[in-house]
Amino acid sequence: MPVIEETYDVVVVGAGHAGCEASLAAARLGLNTILFTISMDSVAMMPCNPNIGGSSKGHLVREIDALGGQMGINIDHTFIQSKMLNKSKGPAVHSLRAQADKAAYSMEMRKTLQNTENLTLRQAEVCEIIVEDGKITGVKTLSGAIYHCKACVLCTGTYLKARCLYGDVIEHTGPNGLKAANHLTDSLVENGIEMYRFKTGTPARIDGSTIDYDKMEEQFGDEKVVPFSFTTDPEDVQIDQVSCYLTYTNEKTHEIIRANLDRSPMYSGVIEGTGPRYCPSIEDKVVKFADKNRHQLFVEPEGLNTNEMYIGGMSSSLPEDVQYAMYHTVPGLEHARIVRNAYAIEYDCINANQLYATLEFKKIKGLFSGGQFNGSSGYEEAACQGLLAGINAALEILGREQVVLDRSESYIGVLIDDLVTKENHEPYRMMTSRAEYRLLLRQDNADLRLTPIGHKIGLISDERFAWVEEKRRLIEQEIKRVHSVHIGANEKVQTFLESQGSIPLNCGVTLADLIRRPELNYECLAPIDPERPRLHPEVREQVNIHIKYEGYITRQQKQVENFKKIESKKIPENIDYEVVPSLRIEARQKLEALRPLSIGQASRISGVSPADISVLLVYLESYDYKKEHNIE
Repeated sequence: MPVIEETYDVVVVGAGHAGCEASLAAARLGLNTILFTISMDSVAMMPCNPNIGGSSKGHLVREIDALGGQMGINIDHTFIQSKMLNKSKGPAVHSLRAQADKAAYSMEMRKTLQNTENLTLRQAEVCEIIVEDGKITGVKTLSGAIYHCKACVLCTGTYLKARCLYGDVIEHTGPNGLKAANHLTDSLVENGIEMYRFKTGTPARIDGSTIDYDKMEEQFGDEKVVPFSFTTDPEDVQIDQVSCYLTYTNEKTHEIIRANLDRSPMYSGVIEGTGPRYCPSIEDKVVKFADKNRHQLFVEPEGLNTNEMYIGGMSSSLPEDVQYAMYHTVPGLEHARIVRNAYAIEYDCINANQLYATLEFKKIKGLFSGGQFNGSSGYEEAACQGLLAGINAALEILGREQVVLDRSESYIGVLIDDLVTKENHEPYRMMTSRAEYRLLLRQDNADLRLTPIGHKIGLISDERFAWVEEKRRLIEQEIKRVHSVHIGANEKVQTFLESQGSIPLNCGVTLADLIRRPELNYECLAPIDPERPRLHPEVREQVNIHIKYEGYITRQQKQVENFKKIESKKIPENIDYEVVPSLRIEARQKLEALRPLSIGQASRISGVSPADISVLLVYLESYDYKKEHNIE
């Protein structure tokens, strides 16, 4: 019987947020790429919350964009509300968040994929990976077709052996009722890949025409929208925005939930997978935060051409009748009709400790992995992993050095390092608190940090790179000028300071000294800075932040220098930890299993103590000396 056989450079399995970025990166780097999706309806689908960005996640989207990814551009074309979060706090935690039109977001990404050179989009279920001599050579689909390749990126999301549950209802489907992928797991296990069983969930979708919005607090977008992509002209995204709404659960809601916990698959033992700690179901919230008499709920539109409203903060796996009862206790939802029931979803994913920091499997050369399949949660976390996995798959084929982002240069580096180094027994979620150097890793300077890397890879144009370098030059030049401009204590200056609610001067100061005052900033000081050059808003923003937080930034830069020292101390790939004297058994086992690339990475492995690192450093000094002098 004839079998379809085709040959590609890169095969990407799964067309969610990770798979889209992976396939676009590989294709844009000139590799002949095929992207498999189990359903065309699942391309860049948002099966849960209808938004992109948010706290720390906005940083990831900006970083994806700075490296040459697509997510930021796509949401700039399809958002319906945009808001900068945490504006009352420092710039390190400012995070952009946009409400998306779900259908438009998916269609826009699909259009991009189908119009990208070197990229083929194909609906089929991949059921087997083909490995020969420890190297990926192809994949096989359910129909028996074989697709030969030099590298493969697995981005299966929540589809592997997926089942959706609410109450006694168990459906063996993927998210949104789409077909599950039931065959690939067995092939992965046969090839020595360790699998986990994780779970996540989503709230009900409510018919918006049955909601009483007068009982809720209306939430508006920002008057001046800031785009996600550094390539998007801010003037092009100033639109009439839709509103979201805020409401709350109450004690009556909680009573209904507590009375029906035995009917929840989560609490009856039906669900086997581990759920996300930082995105708990409403059942979890009521049980674990029993002292709280209410919880916030965000009522958000799913798009411009649908009445469906997403009830953020109320995911559940309770039975249908209980869902109706509990939703009807919420102010504004008393007469709400459910369009789609809330449900929990279980799925297979991997232990990401099996991956190098390049996201390549240690055991199978040419096989890469990205997204929720790596044990993470969230669209943004998925997309950034897919981007790096796709980049590195392409670079490996091209014989170029692969990219590893470290913790000091990006949130993406923090996320991947946490996944491949630490023990993660639940879906991983990015948070600003996970980044040690977050004052340096702000969303506003993602282009300055990562565009040079994106340009070196080949995903950023010469023109875009030149602008970023010119921007960097202008920032440095203006910071130098601001430090040198002296402001005298004359009548004009004193009157100006009084108008700004600032203390008058006793003597002359520099412009930088005034910018550091909490009530002042670079922008507002223009009237007493007549020699100020005309600069792009992005340049002015960076000057203001750098001057205001100069002391803190300098301190973090010194911390990064120390971090770089231990990070640069590489561990030989062929090191035998069994012969390292005085290394504790637990440390030896963990180091052997994870095979860290550097002392820095080794120091972050749970179970490896500072004393173990000292022992390892002493051994490496001896190892290097013997190697240098050819001593056996």
